[in-house]
Amino acid sequence: MKFFSRIRKDIRVVLERDPAAKNILEVILCYSGLHAIWLHRISHFLFKHGWIVSARLVSNFCRFLTGIEIHPGATIGDGLFIDHGTGIVIGETAEIGKNVTLYQGVTLGGTGKESGKRHPTVGNNVVIATGAKVLGSFKVGDHAKIGAGSVVLKEVPPHATVVGIPGRVVVLHGQRVHNKEEYKQAWLNFCENRGMNINDEKIYNEICEEIDVDLNHDILPDPEREMMEVAFRQIQRLEKKISELEKELAAARAEISAESERTSELETNFLNNFSETK
Repeated sequence: MKFFSRIRKDIRVVLERDPAAKNILEVILCYSGLHAIWLHRISHFLFKHGWIVSARLVSNFCRFLTGIEIHPGATIGDGLFIDHGTGIVIGETAEIGKNVTLYQGVTLGGTGKESGKRHPTVGNNVVIATGAKVLGSFKVGDHAKIGAGSVVLKEVPPHATVVGIPGRVVVLHGQRVHNKEEYKQAWLNFCENRGMNINDEKIYNEICEEIDVDLNHDILPDPEREMMEVAFRQIQRLEKKISELEKELAAARAEISAESERTSELETNFLNNFSETK
């Protein structure tokens, strides 16, 4: 029963997170990310039981079939969604938590030639966007988001957003909380569309975990642009201040010129009066 419940969950995750998925048959037949996960479970089972060569053969067949390379030794939690998975590489000692989303070209790799744990540990509800590289033995915290094209070389705290090369944390919010009404509404919508039993508490709890994934990996801060905008605003303030000072200087010059003219006129009148008196 556990086997079939995991299969159902895998299919449900795709339907939840990919609006392009129209029905269950399409998901089963056409989603290479799902095929890669299923083949990995076979290779991982063989790997854990010492059938190393057989496990690697299954892994290589998976790469040939799907374009996704997952080492048989990698540990993958439930709820993984691989979207457009071509080019994804997951190393031997990588660990992936529950309800993680990976996009095209993601690498969970190691650095150097050290043995033992050398690949990242990805927490729950993490989103890693297109082309991101997470390299080294460290933890990516729960609910973290890694922007497209980032190269992450050090630990990422929970609920953080990382962008850039090398990756740096640009947003670190508190825990994102869904209220019960949002959960209930998402659950009702899902059940209505799929004809599922709304009174099944176990599935309800799973859905609540699965929908708590922020897929808006395109809405990321741009620290370089923000710095340029700050500098631009500072330049505008300085230009405004210089303009005001120039106006004050021009007014002062005009006043001095007027005063000089009045002084010159008074001197002229004084000299004329003095000469007439003589």
